Amino acid sequence: MKIKAYLKPTCGWSMGVRAIMSKYDLPYEDIDIINNPDNYAEMVAKSGQPLSPCVEIDGVMLADVSGEEVETYMISNKLVEATDSQADAPTNQGCSDEEHEKMRSASKPIRFF
Repeated sequence: MKIKAYLKPTCGWSMGVRAIMSKYDLPYEDIDIINNPDNYAEMVAKSGQPLSPCVEIDGVMLADVSGEEVETYMISNKLVEATDSQADAPTNQGCSDEEHEKMRSASKPIRFF
């Protein structure tokens, strides 16, 4: 299975996707969309929308998803078997207001002209 995950470095939703990858011990490409504008542009082009996380699994793009939604997709499509083990982070939770403010002040806006 080839997995490309378009993620923010510290976002709650992104951490949930990472937690699912860890829970199932899945190798994946963690693509930083905040510090690399080309990665963000690739995500938007492939997903057709600007929200993250986006996870591409064997060519199927899951756009604007939580870790919980990624897990459900993989189980439903028999890519992984359901397990009772727990993820190491919340899988369906966004960032706090403080985390959002910290990200806003640390990054520059990405503009496409």
